[in-house]
Amino acid sequence: QVQLVESGGGLVQAGGSLRLSCAASGRTFSSYVMGWFRQAPGKQRELVAVISSGGFTSYADSVKGRFTISRDNAKNTVYLQMNSLKPEDTALYYCAAGLATWTSATRGQLDYWGQGTQVTVSS
Repeated sequence: QVQLVESGGGLVQAGGSLRLSCAASGRTFSSYVMGWFRQAPGKQRELVAVISSGGFTSYADSVKGRFTISRDNAKNTVYLQMNSLKPEDTALYYCAAGLATWTSATRGQLDYWGQGTQVTVSS
């Protein structure tokens, strides 16, 4: 069983930055694909970024060049650095983990999910 706890969300003005963190329990963290997903009110959950155990990354087109996903296996933590934030980035951001294939991971088919952290970007 893996537990994920997100932190770092908050209220920020457009153009600002936030860094989300996701701390994971469990001894096999380094083996998992990790991802960040988000869900805005009235919208479906969508991929933000995923990172493989080896550090390969993939991003949604809407965040490319602005967001960076990274992981520190020694700390069992995955990060999402968000720069140049826009009001449309406002959502509940979830961390997820699993031993899924890359395709499945990008589709959100991961085994473990955190409770989410709210990001609100004001215009």
